[in-house]
Amino acid sequence: MNSKKWITGIAVLAVSASLAIAAPRKGEGWESHRGHDGLMSEKLAAKLNLTDTQKQQIKDLNTQFRQDNKATFESFHQTMQDARAAKEANDTAKLNALQPTIDAQKAQMKQLRDAQDAKVLALLTPDQQAQYKAFQAERAAKRQQKRSQQ
Repeated sequence: MNSKKWITGIAVLAVSASLAIAAPRKGEGWESHRGHDGLMSEKLAAKLNLTDTQKQQIKDLNTQFRQDNKATFESFHQTMQDARAAKEANDTAKLNALQPTIDAQKAQMKQLRDAQDAKVLALLTPDQQAQYKAFQAERAAKRQQKRSQQ
């Protein structure tokens, strides 16, 4: 009888934990994480003290950016899926064949992001630009630190 209670309790705890993890959280979901509001999250917009006009201009820029580059993003996504499948299948020949495509697509995506970033910077005041560049440097340092720990 006692073991049934323990098993039931553990099962309830496991289900509760998985639901808590899977539940969407306002402003903290995948979309917010990936920057579907573009390069400018609400948190960053608040730090930079953006005007409503600036927020709307940036939102419009990012919407246009996603529309203009949809095919590029989809192609990259497909290439990465193919690479994951090859890795899981231990198909090193296919993975090696995909590597030049991956490298070229990553370079193209970087160019697109850099061009978009320049457009965003053009909408900011000099003080906001300085803060934004400091934020970017901070993020780059954190990414580098994570990579060196792996």
